[in-house]
Amino acid sequence: MLRRCRCQYGQMESDTYLGDAAVGADYLDDYDDDESSSDDDGTLPVERYLDRELSWLAFNQRVLELAEDDALPLLERANFLAIFASNLDEFFMVRVAGLKRRIVTGLAVPTNVGRGPADALADISAAAHKLQDRHAAAFRDLVKPALDDAGIHIESWSDLGEADRVRIDEIFSRQIFPVLMPLAVDPAHPFPYISGLSLNLSIRVRNPKTARVEFARLKVPSVLPRFVQLPDDDSGRLRFIPLEDLISNHLPDLFPGMEILEHHEFRVTRNEDMQIEEDESENLIQALEKELLKRRFGPPIRLEITDDMDPVTLSLLMQELDITEQEVYRLPAPLNLGGLFEVTRIDRPSLKYPKHLPTTSVSLLPGEPTEEPDIFASITKQDILLHHPYESFATSVQTFLEQAAADPNVLAIKQTLYRTSGDSPIVEALIAAAESGKAVLALVEIKARFDETANISWARKLEKAGVHVVYGLVGLKTHCKLALVVRREKNGQLKSYSHIGTGNYNPKTSRMYEDMGLLTDSDTVGKDLTRLFNELSGYAIEKKFKRLLVAPLHLRKGLLKRIATEAANARAGLPSGIRIKVNAIVDEAIIDALYRASNAGVPIDIFVRSMSSLKPGQERLSENIRVRSVLGRYLEHSRLFSFVNGGDPQVFIGSADMMHRNLDRRVEALVRLTEPEHIAQITALFDLAMSETTSSWWLDETGTWTRHSRDESGEPLDDMQNVLMREIMLRRRASVLR
Repeated sequence: MLRRCRCQYGQMESDTYLGDAAVGADYLDDYDDDESSSDDDGTLPVERYLDRELSWLAFNQRVLELAEDDALPLLERANFLAIFASNLDEFFMVRVAGLKRRIVTGLAVPTNVGRGPADALADISAAAHKLQDRHAAAFRDLVKPALDDAGIHIESWSDLGEADRVRIDEIFSRQIFPVLMPLAVDPAHPFPYISGLSLNLSIRVRNPKTARVEFARLKVPSVLPRFVQLPDDDSGRLRFIPLEDLISNHLPDLFPGMEILEHHEFRVTRNEDMQIEEDESENLIQALEKELLKRRFGPPIRLEITDDMDPVTLSLLMQELDITEQEVYRLPAPLNLGGLFEVTRIDRPSLKYPKHLPTTSVSLLPGEPTEEPDIFASITKQDILLHHPYESFATSVQTFLEQAAADPNVLAIKQTLYRTSGDSPIVEALIAAAESGKAVLALVEIKARFDETANISWARKLEKAGVHVVYGLVGLKTHCKLALVVRREKNGQLKSYSHIGTGNYNPKTSRMYEDMGLLTDSDTVGKDLTRLFNELSGYAIEKKFKRLLVAPLHLRKGLLKRIATEAANARAGLPSGIRIKVNAIVDEAIIDALYRASNAGVPIDIFVRSMSSLKPGQERLSENIRVRSVLGRYLEHSRLFSFVNGGDPQVFIGSADMMHRNLDRRVEALVRLTEPEHIAQITALFDLAMSETTSSWWLDETGTWTRHSRDESGEPLDDMQNVLMREIMLRRRASVLR
């Protein structure tokens, strides 16, 4: 029978972030076309940045290198192949689309390294062609043979015996044939619309009566499994066949009486970026819904074809789709290796990362095993720094909001929502709170890329329940991760409990994303958040915050001031040092300030997940700067900023990456940590990430990332995420023993 391959956990529920469809959007959500933020004073060399587009492709190459690593569990390697494909799709839909838009509109804004849009596209095309070829080779030569050895076979039609073909014929006729819709192309049938990212078959047939050759297109249905499981042959092997291969070998059933001349796979990527013109009078949701409808019909920007496609068919596709030779990617079948996500769901624990269950933060454990957890009492005892996914989101942030919703002493809840899960308990808690009579404010960012439709749906559901829903400030995305609970205490006084995080209020991605968050009853933080929420929901203009750095007005200025302080301290012989952990660092003003601090003698460590336009280790520019990247089981997502400050450390956590959009076109917030224990924890994290005994990639001044995963004797270096997992588990056990 036709069925999807079975697994113990669904795609979003796997123990690795690579099954998350939102990951690619998160990688690309911060792309922007803003001009340079650099305030060049002529003291720094002109060619001091790395190309950010090529830096992103280098990041995806690091993902691919994990797929090529035979030391990793096999199904995780297949998962890395799938996430590479998904990432690259969204890179084309967003970034390449943006560059093409510049060319079409005549906006010759150069890239961060001075390249014009056409030259930048050529650079991207050259690098992307090489990466896609390498990606296909990794599947064909490395992962597929290893899957075969493990008893998981992805077959082709030619591999099947007669008995298999008979059984497959029955599956095709009953469960696939009724869903297929072949579309002819002739004077009466114009060339059909090819939807973005759909897998298609191009078919040329000949009428034996007239000898006329015709063209048809057949869309491979996305509602059916990408890999069809073959009937059990008593070999103990799991066997699959790509759906398009199965369909291709039943084309005579679709075109009876016609002679099949050629059939090939192809796939189109379209521009799915959106441009929303906001003004204060229009309905933002209506404008966004109109743009979402337009997204489906964006112009083509990439054509992937199987490498055996004949010239006649290719010429027709290029003409009808208005595609250039540069935009054609010839690859071996199967196309769309993102479909490997299905294969990685197979229930084979030995071929996956060992299962890890997040632990409850020690600070949230009740004093006695028989006691019920009281999150407000725990926060009153001390500020709590959470580290997900090692520490559970469900028993911390989620419980914080659920207890707030159920507590009769809670009067108000205010929260930002950027991305959340489809069955979000966070949203349900806000609804429950509103229905019980509490004042609830939800600031829903409906412009979160590729989550717009879901967020519109949640916004309407919240409004229906009585939640006050607002959409932030015109022209700005609200990206900060904030929750504020106002509670009446036993003494009758009102008290604020706050959460400020680095990641979204999404229980599902919290199992796969590495993030941090602060739970605090600090009156200072509570007042800061109250003022910030008032600014976001009303007309208040707040100029200063006590423990927050808030974009777009003050965050870049605050960081530049602290970087300058470190440079001054270094010149004065005082202790200095800067450590930054972000998803991307491309903002020229921040990078230039770091260069100047390096030249002043400040030691600087940058821990970045994806893009870096900063050149480390260059003589008389960045000799004191090191840049490292860690990729692995979890997606490194937290943003951390640490300044030695002459021996009185200042450490911040929050939502902002070092990019134009985050600093200029978003509402972002960083909060300063004040507990010595928390500052020590951040210091230890940087020590581990930057250690030469930790497996990581090192960036050099040419833009080349080199993987350091084994020591001189060939032994594997420490996996940072495994080390952190062990340390937090030991912390929990020690607490229980006490």
